[in-house]
Amino acid sequence: EVQLQAYGGGLVQAGGSLRLSCTCSGFNFDDYAIGWFRQAPGKEREGISSITVGDGTKYYIDSVKGRFTISSDNAKNTVYLQMNKLRPEDSAVYYCAAVTAEYGGGYTPGAYDYWGQGTQVTVSS
Repeated sequence: EVQLQAYGGGLVQAGGSLRLSCTCSGFNFDDYAIGWFRQAPGKEREGISSITVGDGTKYYIDSVKGRFTISSDNAKNTVYLQMNKLRPEDSAVYYCAAVTAEYGGGYTPGAYDYWGQGTQVTVSS
């Protein structure tokens, strides 16, 4: 059974940090790219970062570059999203998702094969 479990969200003040984790099972982790998405109320789901697990290539959208860092621990089948300098506009439900490695760097939600449940991130001003 394929599972992606996202956790680590919470409430933090602006300027603070959180680390999200996405633990994966049931598929060959090394053959996939793992993306992080977020969705705020009334807004579309937005892809913000991804990592191609096999070669470690990382992608970020402009609004999180320099603040967020994606990484993977292949021994643990886990991808992390370190979020620093958080802003109120970062508040959203955050999801991780898996797509075959050839699509690494893309953010079209429909292209992703597997999704985890969301974890809420709330940044207070």
